Amino acid sequence: MRMLESLSDKNKHIAIGAALGIFFTLSTTAVILATRGSLNANERRNSQPAARSTTRRRSSIGENISKQIALPKTEKNNQICDGVAGLIGDTPMMRIKSLSDATGCEILAKAEFLNPGGSTKDRVALSMINMAEKERILTPGNGSTIFEGTVGSTGISLAMMAKARGYNAWIVMPDDVALEKQTQGNVDAIVMGAGTGGTLAGVTKYLKALLPDLKTYLVDPQGSGLFNKVKYNIMYSPTEKEGKRKRHQVDTVVEGVGINRLTRNFAMSEGYIDDAIRVTDQEAVDMARYLVNQEGLFIGSSSAVNCVGAVRIARELGPGHTIVTLLCDSGQRHLTKFWNDAYLAEQGLIVKDVVDSLDFIV
Repeated sequence: MRMLESLSDKNKHIAIGAALGIFFTLSTTAVILATRGSLNANERRNSQPAARSTTRRRSSIGENISKQIALPKTEKNNQICDGVAGLIGDTPMMRIKSLSDATGCEILAKAEFLNPGGSTKDRVALSMINMAEKERILTPGNGSTIFEGTVGSTGISLAMMAKARGYNAWIVMPDDVALEKQTQGNVDAIVMGAGTGGTLAGVTKYLKALLPDLKTYLVDPQGSGLFNKVKYNIMYSPTEKEGKRKRHQVDTVVEGVGINRLTRNFAMSEGYIDDAIRVTDQEAVDMARYLVNQEGLFIGSSSAVNCVGAVRIARELGPGHTIVTLLCDSGQRHLTKFWNDAYLAEQGLIVKDVVDSLDFIV
């Protein structure tokens, strides 16, 4: 009960992060490592200056960000979390230095791949199960089974949470997905892709109410119909023409974002999205290689799409603005496709040994 109360309080205050849509929630627990025994007096004296030094370094970095995003403090920071659910949420916001320096804007990203299940969908899974238990659709420990159709991340998160709560889980996936898929300051723009649209809808509806001048942008991969839906109110992609469709869902190497049907979740975002951006597969591939070379960031395909969109908007708005996006998951779930050079070559994409500039973004 204390955890649920904390979740509710957090939802009232967080202004950047993950969605507050019907399948998205914010959780607030931070984890500390507990070891047996205790530090002796000398160890305590030695460890305290280091901790203060680290705090000062982090503060100085934050002060250098022209438009800082402040997360509310929580007493949970000094408590031990209760199981896997307690690890979900409170992911850090990071400044992507290379993209910020190249555009003159502050490009910030919520590191959702640091959730225990490896993606932002941990929040979705936790919210869905909490809601089902509250409405007595599910009862822990009675052998109930959860079924989920997914392209990967949501299913992984649900499988994790199902085990943690004592449920069985059946996860159904298309046969062509990557094998690994078993603020108080000003923010000028939010840039993110959408699958079913729950994250996008929750973020845009919540933040638009708090920040009237905020601009929100949908980033859409090739083959998806959401771009045309936002731009022209027509749910259509040219690859949907008879005889043109190549794969089961969307004709792109990107997974996790892009869709060719209108969901109830996405419909909730109508009127809150200011514009849409189309990102090609080649741009996504180049961005992923650029970030691993410049930042040491090993990201998945949807995160790469988001970063391409963030750079486009930074160039459009001009230097001095703050753009926020999501790093949805890491590249570990995209090894056999998005990070597989042979597979990409088969799709007609060029894989460069080194990408050291942003000239590939048109």
